[in-house]
Amino acid sequence: MMMCEVLAVSESGYYRSLKPTPKQERQQRLLVKIKDIIGEHEDNRNYGVQRILLALSQIEITTSYSTVYRIMKKHGLLKKAKRHPNGITREDAAAQKSENLIQRDFKSSAPNQKWLSDITEVPCSDGKLYLSAVLDCFNGEIVGFAMDDNMRKELCIKAFENACRARNARGMIYHSDRGSQFTSHAFRKSLAKRDAIQSMSGTGRCYDNARMESFFATLKKEKLYKIHTERYPMASIKSIIFR
Repeated sequence: MMMCEVLAVSESGYYRSLKPTPKQERQQRLLVKIKDIIGEHEDNRNYGVQRILLALSQIEITTSYSTVYRIMKKHGLLKKAKRHPNGITREDAAAQKSENLIQRDFKSSAPNQKWLSDITEVPCSDGKLYLSAVLDCFNGEIVGFAMDDNMRKELCIKAFENACRARNARGMIYHSDRGSQFTSHAFRKSLAKRDAIQSMSGTGRCYDNARMESFFATLKKEKLYKIHTERYPMASIKSIIFR
């Protein structure tokens, strides 16, 4: 074979070199899964590396940030990040921050020891609906929530107080991001009434609250995307979110 002679290798060695390595095969399988996730819904086309990692973890695929980044970059799947000045939560630079007491340990040996919270946005035909939910790390149960057409601090306070009433609980670690809703004096006053200890993620570190992020991602994937919430008014969506 002319090519083999030029390269000074055996014919069997030449064809062996064309066969993908185990690493290449793993990356090809991962690429297929990434494309599947992106193709599930039009909103997924804007997924970055972190959201893809979260989606992969939900189907029990564990890999690294750098691996997903390289694959997505190589195949043109990376989207330029957009700035969202009206994003879900914004940090108040002047507000006092609480340290991260959770440190990504989302396990709990008993109920009402560690609660996680966050806000997500749901598009509706008559505007945006904001959902604040509280998750118990013990069993992943949503113990309280609140919904409104705004994401002011009162939304988060109501979600927390609803959870406390439902569980008759106090003294828990309450973890969230550093959004101004959670650093507000009114919210911290509400925590103090229940002897709750505040914990906060690091700036820009969504994995510090990954279990809460995962819940919202699952809620959207398994329910909200399927019913196309943007076609219905807020009142209708409110009635079915936790039905």
